[in-house]
Amino acid sequence: MDIHTKIHRLRHHLLAVAIASTSIAGVPRPALADEPCRPILPEQRCLDIRRPEQLCQVPVPVTPRPATVTDPQFEFPQSYLTLNDAINITLANSEVVRVLGGVTASTSGRTIYDAAITNTTIDGQRAIFDPNLRLNNVWNQTENPNAIFDPLDPTNAIIGGVQNEGYGLDFGLSKRNLIGGTTNLGVNSNTNRITPGVLPLNPADRTATELSYTQPLLQGAGRAVNQAPIVLARIDTERSYFQYKAAVQQSVQGVIEAYWSLVFSKTDLWARRQQVEQAEFANTRTEARIATGDANAGDLAQTQLALENFRATLLASEANVLQRQAALLNILGLPPYEAQRTIPVTPMLEELIEVDWTAINDLAQRERPDIIELKLILEADQQRLLLANNQARPQLNGVALYRWNGLEGIAPSGNRIRSGSGDFEDWSLGVNFSVPLGLRAERAALRQRQLLITRDRANLDQGLHQMQHFLALSLRNIEQFYAQYERFQAVRQAARINLEQQLAQYNEGIVQFIVVLQAIVDWGNSVSAEAQALSQYNTEIARLELQTGTILQTHNVVFFEERFRSIGPMGRLGDEKCYPRSQSPSASVTRYEGGSQASEEYFDLEDPVSKNGSAGNEDDVEMDTEVEFQKIDDNQDGEMSDDEIDKILETPKTSRRLIDFLKSWSRR
Repeated sequence: MDIHTKIHRLRHHLLAVAIASTSIAGVPRPALADEPCRPILPEQRCLDIRRPEQLCQVPVPVTPRPATVTDPQFEFPQSYLTLNDAINITLANSEVVRVLGGVTASTSGRTIYDAAITNTTIDGQRAIFDPNLRLNNVWNQTENPNAIFDPLDPTNAIIGGVQNEGYGLDFGLSKRNLIGGTTNLGVNSNTNRITPGVLPLNPADRTATELSYTQPLLQGAGRAVNQAPIVLARIDTERSYFQYKAAVQQSVQGVIEAYWSLVFSKTDLWARRQQVEQAEFANTRTEARIATGDANAGDLAQTQLALENFRATLLASEANVLQRQAALLNILGLPPYEAQRTIPVTPMLEELIEVDWTAINDLAQRERPDIIELKLILEADQQRLLLANNQARPQLNGVALYRWNGLEGIAPSGNRIRSGSGDFEDWSLGVNFSVPLGLRAERAALRQRQLLITRDRANLDQGLHQMQHFLALSLRNIEQFYAQYERFQAVRQAARINLEQQLAQYNEGIVQFIVVLQAIVDWGNSVSAEAQALSQYNTEIARLELQTGTILQTHNVVFFEERFRSIGPMGRLGDEKCYPRSQSPSASVTRYEGGSQASEEYFDLEDPVSKNGSAGNEDDVEMDTEVEFQKIDDNQDGEMSDDEIDKILETPKTSRRLIDFLKSWSRR
């Protein structure tokens, strides 16, 4: 288990503890929304809204202040992150699935629990076919007073009464079958004792055992009709699963896009820094030329304006890096602050992939979750049409009943007598018919379902139409971005040559510095455009996999069912059983290559004006070149003239970059 997964689980553990506790340190005990404890509850005559601090408080992770343009924290220790690790961290933290939206990530509204929650409705619909047991016991006594004439004195009355004690038992077991019939087996027993009284049987026990069956013949009849609610619940579960799968696919594609966008922004930042450095050295050189009388204030104002423009562009690039960094952390499920700077190290794909148009169309109509959902909607419409068609029939039921009656009691002589088994029997057969005249509401519901099927078929056709256009768009983008990448490679090479030539001509006094500034701008833009095109190309490959619905398969991501124990069929006295809890994605992506350097370094990032194409480190200093500086600076006044600089450029024995020479000279 990696550190990010441990942090994620610890965060949820703290949240659960906070919710379960009755109070949090420093926070008042939460007020519950229960009714007051009073014998008679009063009327609610006002709005009783609790204050926010009275609600349950949850802990927020405490993190330092995140990076900003005024505190970019670029010098923090670095932590290498491959694209495989980025996707795996996202999947491990996808209890709530996040999707990328611009420079931030937000919840998709889907969680790993959705399919399991919807799955419970299947058993809810199956429950109507479960046996139903009833057992009712009633003990009662009735004793009503009555007034009668006194036989000894007709003018007087006597109040008396008869006491009737009884016991009733009603036991039954009913079961509905898949074709709509209902079987019922029941036992009724009634015992009565009358006091006072002389009766043939006192107490008397009457029993009846009956078996009945009711079978719908029109409305409610048929296996398919009665199973339709279960099928609809299954379809809803599948829809929930594919909606969740679509969200996970968008999340994986969002991670890839955020990753490559960060690589591009870092490359763009490098190019803008190079522009600023070139402008700073040019500005310093112009100041030196003014001191020697070779330049005027207009030349200095021009270089200073260019320098400030480059610095403003650099600030925007730094802000973009921070935004892209935050977007990646957000979709990874990590806090906005990071103690170590995340450095992408996976190189981008630089080869054009072959796309089979027929194959991706077939894949998309089979694998895309949204197309599958439209198919499921149409399948659910068929089931609802079946129900509506059945409801538009008259009610015609066949009824059959057979009952065994018995009587048992104590005679005045004290003997217990009973009827023989099977001596008294009842039976009945019947057919019940009822129908609303016209079936107006039922026929309207049937027409509605027929129209809904027509509409949803049109939606499926539209979904396939839109799918093909999305695939065509991705195909065009892939080839466009790759072609642009190849063109921008040539543009970058030409811009570098142009910059070197313009610098050389400027040093010889052939062109004005405005030409050099434009060359610097063109070179920086070409580097940024090349990186952006390659970033878009790699992102579009993932988007094409998303459009075909195969991005999880190509990244070896599968879902595995997590289960939990809950109350089972035997009730609370029986053992708990295992049920679906969640559908978690596997974090086993190993598709992309690792790396030992930052991803942007694979762009051949080197100084734009290295001599003979060499690209040394800016911090490398050759001692013999430093000595040559001392020799050429003849007057030893710390300032170099144009002639001295030209001698440096003409010196054949050094291969250091011009920017290094200017740095060494500016430090004097």
